[in-house]
Amino acid sequence: MQPRWNQWRILSLLTGLLILKVNASVVLNYRNYFPPNFQTDFLLGREAYFFGSYQWAFWVHLFSGPVSLVLGLLLINEKFLKNYRPWHRFLGRLQAINVLALLVPSGFWMSFYAASGTQAAVSFAILSLLTGTTIAMGWRTAVQRRFADHRRWMLRNFTLLCSAVILRVCFGAATVLEYDPIWLDPTVTWGCWIMPLVILEVAFRRRKQPSSKFADLLIPTNRHQSPTLL
Repeated sequence: MQPRWNQWRILSLLTGLLILKVNASVVLNYRNYFPPNFQTDFLLGREAYFFGSYQWAFWVHLFSGPVSLVLGLLLINEKFLKNYRPWHRFLGRLQAINVLALLVPSGFWMSFYAASGTQAAVSFAILSLLTGTTIAMGWRTAVQRRFADHRRWMLRNFTLLCSAVILRVCFGAATVLEYDPIWLDPTVTWGCWIMPLVILEVAFRRRKQPSSKFADLLIPTNRHQSPTLL
């Protein structure tokens, strides 16, 4: 059991570092967006419609996306929950507001302007709606003290948030390898969130029983104290 546990910790650490690295690359690219440089990869060809409602959705998404990933990393960490429970509750509220009020609406609006066409637009629109739904359910189950269900909903939400990381890694690798078949864009835009979500759901089904460890951490020692997370 110990070697498997160590492998899981190493995998978790590497995944976290990858998420932070991608986040850092996004932040470092801010210099290409203020003012907008339409010669950069993402803004290429968007000049015709950028200066309108799209620019506000773009800038909101640009800031709320990295914030949601960093907060998500903290909130799913059980050690952080155990040692900083009040901060977990506070950051949980902040995450819910950030995702529901900023990330989801801006991402949904931007989906209508997807550079890869209708298939990508539909994929990103569904992704935005599912991201909002999962965090809303996470909020609801926390308020209802259904902490094991809360854990599962928030893991679903974080998995969907990580689709942005998977998307960048896949397209970045394709660029480096100069590999650009016609099926690449639709496969990656749909696969970046469907496949991780399917894997997570399979893991839930195989486990049968939800983790009681996380649920126990959420229940206060003082039973009269409110256990609400969000």
